[in-house]
Amino acid sequence: MKWKKYTIQTTTEAEDYISAMLAELGAGGVEIENKVPLTKADQADMFIDFLPDTEPDDGISFVSFYLESDADSKEFLHEVRQELASLREFIHLGEGSITESVTEDVDWINNWKTYFHSFYIGDLLIKPTWEALKEEDKGKCVIEIDPGISFGTGKHETTQLCIRQLQKYIQKESGQTVLDVGFGSGILTIAALKLGAASAVGTDIDENCMQSAMENMKVNRLSGELAKFYIGNLTCDSALQETIGAERFDIAVANILADVIIPMAPVIVRHLKTGGRFLTSGIIDFKENEVREAIEAAGMKIDEINRQGEWVSITAIKE
Repeated sequence: MKWKKYTIQTTTEAEDYISAMLAELGAGGVEIENKVPLTKADQADMFIDFLPDTEPDDGISFVSFYLESDADSKEFLHEVRQELASLREFIHLGEGSITESVTEDVDWINNWKTYFHSFYIGDLLIKPTWEALKEEDKGKCVIEIDPGISFGTGKHETTQLCIRQLQKYIQKESGQTVLDVGFGSGILTIAALKLGAASAVGTDIDENCMQSAMENMKVNRLSGELAKFYIGNLTCDSALQETIGAERFDIAVANILADVIIPMAPVIVRHLKTGGRFLTSGIIDFKENEVREAIEAAGMKIDEINRQGEWVSITAIKE
């Protein structure tokens, strides 16, 4: 389906008023584009370590709304212009112009799958669930994955760093137990089990991850008894910490950002057995020293540091 897109050029000061006005008139939703930098609170909510370079804020905002291409937009636009005129009496609207364009209805949830194809990490094949297994790959150790709306296709450098460390330290038939903090799509839990871990426990703060992880476990023909997943913040949730269990795990793996790993380190060490390893990534290079210091302060010894691009993986041992 094609949609008509109408964009109002206004000011950042007026964008909220215009958005509310459009909602009252019956617009299903609005899209706002501006150059206002994110606050620290916004960054924390988005769990991002750094922002891309952007142009300076110029005070201009573009507020867009959509109407079906066959809809009679004349009356709606007339009402919008009337409301803009009323708003202009008490707030600076800037240009206040309305431009029209046409856009296609896109399946945003699934469109990205065009760019996700099978690939190897060492001798482990990561294959999207919607792609057929090639003849030459039959007999290989395969992880089938559909991240859905959760993080974890295995393509990102940080995930690859973690999987390589799992390949190095998991030993088949050793009975090793693994804690996966921030399990996302379940890819690291599944990798650990495929590589030979006896069992795994995963935690994540995002409820959407539970469905993705459980579905990916089934796709990989792994029994639900091999892994237990919990939703909650392991850093501060004492009940979850008790459920997970102290000194229980041979390996803890966390592909999370540096600002999450730092306060989490003292918690992780309590869940590891003596001699257990903490495999972590998601660390942007300029925060490496901060994470190292936090891990060492928690009572672990840095054993290994690996890098891929601008990302860092730290492996530590609980002595």
